[in-house]
Amino acid sequence: MNDKRENPSKDLEPLEHTNRRVRADAQRSIDALLQSAMKVFATSGVDAPVREIAEKAGVGVGTVYRHFPQRSDLIVAVFRNEVDACADAAADLCAKYEPAEALARWMQRYVDFIANKRGLAAALGSGNPEYGTLPAYFEKRLTPVLRSLLDNAAAAGEVRADVEPYDLLRAAASLCTGVHNDDSKYTRQMVALLVDGLRYRASSSASKLS
Repeated sequence: MNDKRENPSKDLEPLEHTNRRVRADAQRSIDALLQSAMKVFATSGVDAPVREIAEKAGVGVGTVYRHFPQRSDLIVAVFRNEVDACADAAADLCAKYEPAEALARWMQRYVDFIANKRGLAAALGSGNPEYGTLPAYFEKRLTPVLRSLLDNAAAAGEVRADVEPYDLLRAAASLCTGVHNDDSKYTRQMVALLVDGLRYRASSSASKLS
């Protein structure tokens, strides 16, 4: 009788690798769904057929419902994903550009976020309690990012130091949702002018900080 001793790690390693691959595949599906949903919501609204979202993402309808059982789950996930992408863009911009330029470019990235959010407007303004935490999530993620960008630019003497990040976020959002909200070129120009205005009295503000 042969005495074959089991090696526990022999079976565990393939399983671990398989699990990692499954998790990676699942994450790719989720990422594709979120991107597709954002595009569909922007053009067809949040009530667009799930099949349209699934087809654009290259997955089955069942995959959509497996990850997002309710439509509200998908809408919340799309919103949070867009907020995260906007927030995360700041680090890359800071690594590539001078402080004031990084700030200006991030504000244009924020314009993109606001434009994308229009597709979610009907749901977010519906009063559904499922979306009640999203404004706080928006503020929690974006306000510190903009605070850091402003502080860096103010320390470099490139913008004034007395600007509150939340006020700037609201001002830019107002420009994006005004009478010319369908004219992206106009909106970008207005936000660029808004940011450029932060340079007024920049040097005197920086001297007060030093």
